[in-house]
Amino acid sequence: MPVEVIMPKVDMDMASGKVATWHVLSGEHVEKGTPLFDIETDKAAMEVEAEASGILHHLVAEGVDVPIGQPVAWLYQEGEEVGEPPTAVPLAASEDKKASPPADETERDPVSAVKADRVEPQQDGAADKVRATPLARTIARDAAVELTEIAGTGPRGRVQAADVRGKIDARQTETPALQFQAESGPLNISRSRADKGIPVVLIHGFGSDASAWKPLEAYLKGRPVIRIELPGHGKSPKLRIDSFAELSSVVRRAFDTLDIERAHLVGHSLGGALALSLADTRSKSIASLTLIAPGGLGPEVNGPALEGISRSTRAESLGPWLKELVFDETMITDGYVKAAMASRKDPALRAAQARLCDTLFPDGVQSFDLKAAIGRVDVPTCLIWGKNDAIIPWRHALRAPGNIALHLFDGVGHTPQFEAPAEVGKILRQVYDGAS
Repeated sequence: MPVEVIMPKVDMDMASGKVATWHVLSGEHVEKGTPLFDIETDKAAMEVEAEASGILHHLVAEGVDVPIGQPVAWLYQEGEEVGEPPTAVPLAASEDKKASPPADETERDPVSAVKADRVEPQQDGAADKVRATPLARTIARDAAVELTEIAGTGPRGRVQAADVRGKIDARQTETPALQFQAESGPLNISRSRADKGIPVVLIHGFGSDASAWKPLEAYLKGRPVIRIELPGHGKSPKLRIDSFAELSSVVRRAFDTLDIERAHLVGHSLGGALALSLADTRSKSIASLTLIAPGGLGPEVNGPALEGISRSTRAESLGPWLKELVFDETMITDGYVKAAMASRKDPALRAAQARLCDTLFPDGVQSFDLKAAIGRVDVPTCLIWGKNDAIIPWRHALRAPGNIALHLFDGVGHTPQFEAPAEVGKILRQVYDGAS
């Protein structure tokens, strides 16, 4: 019997969700934990992983709104017969166009489907899938709680809403462990499908990951995009980093593996400092350099905010710190915070970031100085900064030499690429068109 891949709920106000991008094609075999598709909530994007292994079929088309808790695809076992979709769905273009719902299919009420106290379909080979009521799953998702860590008290061990709430209450009294097992391996690198022109290499800031670039990437369509995730961020290994120089060396090694002749380099915050360091040592490989609110141009930094982001264990504590990043706090919605917390639910990831924060920003100051490096840059360079930045003072930009273009935005905080992506995208296109 096929297993449903359902539209998850990441915002209490959500009634439906939109499949933004599929990462897997119909007919492909996936393992449990494989990224399947992206959904978007407000201006945040969230990646959804497979909860079981199997062969993916009957994918909902990209851009289609699907009620929360309803299927967007099905996973079949090897050798299991694949017929028409178990329920009516708007199929992706790659699906069999002849597929249609059974004649006796009855329309399902999406609200009652979510509230019904039922168990998701099980199948042989997916016995490790947790049995839980939909309400329990919703509460667990919103609080970034792993259902696998909860002993269910319902029939046949099913996890109930009260079980999840008990886990949340117990967690609030726990002291977060700031220990992690150092890992090894290369940094995670992801690429867009475009293959024409000089690629744009993006390096995100502290506490973020590659998904932070999505608002800006909408204005870079047609150009190859390569995203590098920092150690202990996103899907990169949790490396033990003891200095900014060591971190720069790790990023430089990742850049050297890209097998590209030249790149337009873009970095934000800590990623901006690393991009500057990279341009200082790989100038022949850099077509242009864009630094968005970069670190390294002065000692001041909002240390409490960085530490708060790295150590937050739930959405209620993370949200206020995320609002420090922007000028307009209404951009940081409940859905955005919950999606951000869901990507940070691993205690080892938080511990790795907390240690990196203490290494790079001891006692709330920047421990690295790149003012000499920015004076040596010999590639087209521009600085982009929000004049309401509460993390790194925008006046650090005034320490750059006069041959570097400076773009300052009123009513923008520490994340211009998120708060004003159209304006930043326009600047980048002008730079890239001039370098073509």
